[in-house]
Amino acid sequence: MPKRRVIPGFGLSMGFTLTYLSLIILIPLAALFLKAARLGPAQWWNILTSPRVIAAAELTFGASAAAAIVSTIFGLLVTWVLVRYRFPGKRLLDAMVDLPFALPTAVAGITLTAIYAPNGWIGHSLSQWGIQVAYTPLGVFVALTFIGFPFVVRTLQPVMEDFGSEYEEAAATLGAGRWTIFWRVIFPMFIPALITGFTLAFARAIGEYGSVIFISGNLPMKTEILPLLVVSQLEQFKYEAAAVISSGMLIVSFLLLFLINLLQRQLNWQNR
Repeated sequence: MPKRRVIPGFGLSMGFTLTYLSLIILIPLAALFLKAARLGPAQWWNILTSPRVIAAAELTFGASAAAAIVSTIFGLLVTWVLVRYRFPGKRLLDAMVDLPFALPTAVAGITLTAIYAPNGWIGHSLSQWGIQVAYTPLGVFVALTFIGFPFVVRTLQPVMEDFGSEYEEAAATLGAGRWTIFWRVIFPMFIPALITGFTLAFARAIGEYGSVIFISGNLPMKTEILPLLVVSQLEQFKYEAAAVISSGMLIVSFLLLFLINLLQRQLNWQNR
């Protein structure tokens, strides 16, 4: 007589999983590509290679990659401080990391615009040095860094907490200095988690809309991002063109994420 399980077995769990993924992810994506398929290859090419789309794509992917890199670097530093040190206000600082998760993106965009505008608190000081953040590509970069930073910290934090001190002590007994221990012992162990955090921040930044539209100024060919371009096509009832831009954006994002995950697997295999 087969042993009865308290929780559902593989068959039922797998059925619920496939059904849920189909309703939430697969069917909407299939509908997107079917909508875009109404246009022929020549029309796809004309839309995706138009100067406005290319300019928006360069800003979107370039700013997202730069923001993810900065978030990864400073995310490592913040995580190191939160995990390795005890100081007053540590819990408050740890809670502040999650603020971009809880804060509505539109509110974040309005706040960043108010701060970095030429008459804002920080923007006024920067304008005296000839630096303008709001309504420039730099403002897009700031907004994408703001929303992507928590992904790096929350991905790296549990890995760093589980990392014991025995490796550092062993390296120290062999005469290694602090920087040598960090770069040769500690840092290589964190590379897979850093790549994961970078991937999450990068993917989040590519599709960001709410926090960017206010601080960017939405100037075509200058500060317009791809999500905003898709919305503008929808407002003009150009549904097929919006589907084509979205499909191209999705394909490029998938290829980039696939290459990053492939690199992460190779690093994980080398660390075994």
